[in-house]
Amino acid sequence: MKIGVLALQGAFAKHLKMLESFKVKACEVRTEKDLEALDGLIIPGGESTTMLRLMKDENLFEPLKEFIKYHPTFGTCAGAILLAKEVKNPPQVSLEAMNITIERNSYGRQINSFTKEVSVAVLGSNPLELVFIRAPGISKVGQEVEVIATCQNRPVLVKEGKYLAATFHPELTEDTRVHKLFLTMIGY
Repeated sequence: MKIGVLALQGAFAKHLKMLESFKVKACEVRTEKDLEALDGLIIPGGESTTMLRLMKDENLFEPLKEFIKYHPTFGTCAGAILLAKEVKNPPQVSLEAMNITIERNSYGRQINSFTKEVSVAVLGSNPLELVFIRAPGISKVGQEVEVIATCQNRPVLVKEGKYLAATFHPELTEDTRVHKLFLTMIGY
């Protein structure tokens, strides 16, 4: 199994480290060629507009959009924004993969960042620590979207087919369960 982590900007190194803890072959994705022979992709948190600009600069937007049509993809924070079919606050383009509407900076500015522990039945009995940093909020989910976790009565971890999206940063904790969930979607 080989998983790529989009490494244009953001917290990609933390995702790579998390994957290595599972003894999974992981690599940075910066060009279209880097997508070859991958079994899945993680799009990390960061700044979605900056990522979009860098994707355009590297001629990576369309190859990514094509890649994720056929491969499991996990987006965290900005990555969740990029996977959404509709982005608001303000509107912006995305990879349009998941049937969710997401609002950028939904919980407020950097100063409003927070952590919270929630129970997530499919991940076991221990609470899951959620780290929100200028986090987006999922305001609408399609019928085919499974809400796995909520916080403050809002979806924060959702799955649709081969896609997984988290509005928080699981890579910034020691808890590997969300990454393991993604890997099981690929057959780990």
